[in-house]
Amino acid sequence: MLVIAVIVWITRDIPNPSKLSSGDFPESSQVLDRNGKLIYEIYTDKRRQEVELESIPEKLVLATLAIEDAGFYGHFGFDVKGIIRGLYRTIVERRLQGGSTLTQQLVKNALLSPERTLLRKIKEAILTVATELMYSKKEILTMYLNQTPYGGTLWGVKAAARGIFNKEVSGLDLAEVALLAGLPGSPTRYSPFAHPDAAKNRQEMVLARMEELKFITATERQAAVAEKLNYYIKKDKVLAPHFVFYVKEKLIDKYGLKKVTEGGLKVWTTLDLDLQNYVQTQVATEVGKLNKYNVTNGAALVTESKSGQILSMVGSKDYFDSEIEGKYNVVTALRQPGSAIKPLNYAVGIETGKVTAASIFNDAETCFEVENQRSYCPINYGNKYYGLQNLRHALGNSLNIPAVKMLKINGLREFVASASATGISTFSNPDDFGLSLTLGGGEVYMTDMSVAFGALANMGVLQPLTSILKITDKNDKVLEEYKYIPGKRVISSETAFIISKILSDDGARSMVFGSGSMLNIKKHPEVAVKTGTTNDLRDNWTIGYTPDYVAVTWVGNNDNSRMSGVVSGTSGAAPIWNKIMTKLLEDKLIKHFAKPEGVIGATVCNLTGQLPPDEGCDSYYEYFKKEFLPDKKVPLRNTILIDKTTGQPIKKGENNPNAQWQEHAAVGDVTGEWVCLDCPQIND
Repeated sequence: MLVIAVIVWITRDIPNPSKLSSGDFPESSQVLDRNGKLIYEIYTDKRRQEVELESIPEKLVLATLAIEDAGFYGHFGFDVKGIIRGLYRTIVERRLQGGSTLTQQLVKNALLSPERTLLRKIKEAILTVATELMYSKKEILTMYLNQTPYGGTLWGVKAAARGIFNKEVSGLDLAEVALLAGLPGSPTRYSPFAHPDAAKNRQEMVLARMEELKFITATERQAAVAEKLNYYIKKDKVLAPHFVFYVKEKLIDKYGLKKVTEGGLKVWTTLDLDLQNYVQTQVATEVGKLNKYNVTNGAALVTESKSGQILSMVGSKDYFDSEIEGKYNVVTALRQPGSAIKPLNYAVGIETGKVTAASIFNDAETCFEVENQRSYCPINYGNKYYGLQNLRHALGNSLNIPAVKMLKINGLREFVASASATGISTFSNPDDFGLSLTLGGGEVYMTDMSVAFGALANMGVLQPLTSILKITDKNDKVLEEYKYIPGKRVISSETAFIISKILSDDGARSMVFGSGSMLNIKKHPEVAVKTGTTNDLRDNWTIGYTPDYVAVTWVGNNDNSRMSGVVSGTSGAAPIWNKIMTKLLEDKLIKHFAKPEGVIGATVCNLTGQLPPDEGCDSYYEYFKKEFLPDKKVPLRNTILIDKTTGQPIKKGENNPNAQWQEHAAVGDVTGEWVCLDCPQIND
């Protein structure tokens, strides 16, 4: 009796397998901007029609069986060998492969909810057996190919062929059917619109499996792999496509594909469609001006500093441009940040008191010894060196040698830990990196850079990015609604303020970038900004912020090919950034970074970074964390031999008519022939 009671309880609300052929169509979901403007409609193709198995290319059927269920005709709903093989390949070979049969997948997609519970698995098993009893193998295969989701609005092979290739399913070739066959495994992860690289890799996996099963020859596989796939989407059906698919992916992860595509959800996002259209236009326009410099693409991300809300996301200059793989979303792709990562490195030194904004660095050609490797000899942009510079000018002018010295002082372990804490998710193991990390030697996501610079803008408090304000179901029941939650402090407000003051100081960067460059916003004198160009000229960034907004821009090429040398800190991404930030601050009151109580200003000596002696030292005003404020006057004792015309250090004894001794208190250098760190004053 107990067994019967358990069975009755389990099956009390189990769906009827006859629904598989009922034609019960779903209700679309709407994606809106923050002001309620419709930007996308997620729905199952209501024009979906049954397509007979005989009208589907044999290669599509074989491709589906190859990647999903090669033993389809030999089992009764469950493939024990397939389950074991899937476990082996997942655990031992680290190749993700499930063990579900086509029948199980049909039941899961058409009859059950996406939750992963024991009860649902039991229901799935019962329905799988019932389906095998009620329908023939041909009917099950036909229903699978007609009712399986292939991504977003596309359910069934007919809709998928139309939506992805703008073709009738009967007109697909081998390369195209292999792409389609791979999608049901994870329509979001393998979406050719959101993740073209992953879709291509999946297609090649399908083709390899087909060859392995002798469904195709090696020659056919190679030709299909080499074929260029042309994806199709109607432009008038989606606005802000990169953002839409970014949001859609998050929705599916949380609510499941069926509820998102069939549940009649209404999703208010953080996007400002008017701003989005403006940013898209600026990216396309400015990239167009750079074509002669071998720049084919650009991207931008705009967020609110305090909330992390995404106001605009432009993943490429044109989502619909197949020539540049416009569907590739640079905002969520890995790229090298160049010098844009430097503020996070200097922030570590200032936070820990290893340096202050007034500390002196010797910007001279330097090689760094690296254990068990060749010496690391970084160079400055343009092979120019500027001699003794305080930290403010070293960071403002983005000098490479001081930045590497700063990382050497901080230590890779401490910098990686700190960068990770501020939101850089790709920095985890310090053993994976070297001193070039501070010059952009580690890949990052644009979204992470926005979070990290947002923490600086938000006085040291990290605010994760968010893209959704509210979601209701088809009955207007609120499923979730945004509520502001203060983030976690990852940097002291004092350090964030000091870094922000440096990055907003036009005078501090004028030596390299000139005064009044594109890094300045008219009528808003206090906008912090940092550029970044990789040494191999493959990525060019500009990242800037105010207390209210963060704007990140990038130009380059999706295929990582080099740009020409004219694309620099103020020419590549900077004009896009300038126009976006100018638009954001249009008609806004001037805002300054609020000085924390723990920051004290003091006049210090240019040459020492310490309180000036009674005479003989030019001085300037600098900000310090209270606990690291200089507390005594330092005599001018430390000296270095330099060429007085260039400011560059020269070796003692070298025959140079322009040689002179100069007071020196640089950090990161060692006592030796070039630098005397603790010796009496020496006059000319």
